[in-house]
Amino acid sequence: MQRRGAAVISAIWFVLAPGVVAGLVPWLLTAWEVRNLPAYWMPVRLIGGLAVLAGVAVLAHSFVRFVVEGFGTPVPVAPTRRLVVGGLYRYVRNPMYVAVLAAIGGQVLVLGQLQLLVYGAVVAVVVAAFVHGYEEPALRRRFGEEYAEYRRAVPAWRPRSRPWAPR
Repeated sequence: MQRRGAAVISAIWFVLAPGVVAGLVPWLLTAWEVRNLPAYWMPVRLIGGLAVLAGVAVLAHSFVRFVVEGFGTPVPVAPTRRLVVGGLYRYVRNPMYVAVLAAIGGQVLVLGQLQLLVYGAVVAVVVAAFVHGYEEPALRRRFGEEYAEYRRAVPAWRPRSRPWAPR
């Protein structure tokens, strides 16, 4: 796949997948209505806003890595030619999913809407099941020992303190 085509498909997928999961559905659940909470909640809201911004930044970085490093997309029907292990993938195997959950969690703090907490928990369970049941087996089949080495060295959900460097 050409990089230009991968970039276009990735941009569309960015809107359709994380855009819907971390943007549209939370909006449908809350109308992004900010609950009237005590003044002491303001620092928590600021932390939540930073989590949302960090989530979007991590997502954007991860999508670019798929195009530039992997010569493909995060879309399962248009996968990368190479295993993506650079950038934030040196710290955690699933930065996109972690970023989506951070964005949802950040919205919980900003909006004070607890139904988003329940929604975030459901998303976490679904994502973990998808990674375990489909994504990891597919990567093992596709990239073999290269993925096995990466999987042994880099945690799935909690980032390493130091970046991993492949041999």
